[in-house]
Amino acid sequence: MQLGIIGLGRMGANIARRLMKAGHQTVVFDINAAPRDALAKDGAAAATSLAELVQKLEAPRAVWVMLPAGSITQSTIDKLATLLSPGDTIIDGGNTYYKDDIRRAKVLAEAGFHYIDVGTSGGVWGLERGYCMMIGGPKEAVDRLDPIFSTLAPGIGTIPRTPGRDGHDPRAEQGYIHAGPSGAGHFVKMIHNGIEYGMMQAYAEGFDILKNKMSTDLPADERFTLNMADISEVWRRGSVVSSWLLDLSAIALAKDPGLDNFSGFVQDSGEGRWTVEAAIEEAVPVDVLATALFTRFRSRQDHNFAEKMLSAMRFGFGGHVEGHASADSPPATLVAAVAAGAPAKE
Repeated sequence: MQLGIIGLGRMGANIARRLMKAGHQTVVFDINAAPRDALAKDGAAAATSLAELVQKLEAPRAVWVMLPAGSITQSTIDKLATLLSPGDTIIDGGNTYYKDDIRRAKVLAEAGFHYIDVGTSGGVWGLERGYCMMIGGPKEAVDRLDPIFSTLAPGIGTIPRTPGRDGHDPRAEQGYIHAGPSGAGHFVKMIHNGIEYGMMQAYAEGFDILKNKMSTDLPADERFTLNMADISEVWRRGSVVSSWLLDLSAIALAKDPGLDNFSGFVQDSGEGRWTVEAAIEEAVPVDVLATALFTRFRSRQDHNFAEKMLSAMRFGFGGHVEGHASADSPPATLVAAVAAGAPAKE
């Protein structure tokens, strides 16, 4: 199939590459020429404007917008609506607030466009591992683009099948679902990210306790000097707390046991706040998720080892270089180590 892609950052560019590796055609645009030129060398058709991108696509067109949530995504979609034709599809694969999707889908439907929201998880590893996708939008449009979604998804890989899933939608086992109408995809991804906050916080606090077992505030015979890298590694092997986040933690600790190259200044990208807001609207208690969110706020004033762990995990899965670091960014050796230590495709 043919797909237009707007926004060629870490994820957008790799989405294009994964599709092209499977034989799909991509037409790509970014305001910066460098990523356009790089993808053109890989086989994409590069466009120097939104108008040119639309001209190079065949009807019915599909355009994937992979830009930061907010005004830049909205203005891009508004411009696309003046260039596309009825029956074309606009996909927002970023981390848009789901209520904006609901509003946007209604406006676009009145003009004859299909609108699909895709909560996309996979970060910088997506090219090799694939992207877990939670999709919202009209069934007709989602089904037509299934070859795109199935290519981007991780596939069943080596993960054992869940007993009792016979008769369920097989796409879930492949790593993507049609979650429901417009907004449902980003809503499910929003809660996914809220859970992620809590999981990361639990790991971070646990490792902080382990590290501080050598504290001089403890009796001498109760002090242990524990090897963080070895603990994270052994927990990866058969432990009930094993996970991809733990894999990334182990990679970071193996190269930088004290995490000295991470500031502990931890951003929140919005989904955690929206998750807590949704919980308030639904009167659902979310003690862990709310605490994890507020810890990120605190991290911008007072950094401890737990928050360095959070920084390391964020860098590991998304390439996020946190602000106000003690160094400008994690060193090239650590970047290379993370890249070299990518978990096996699932």
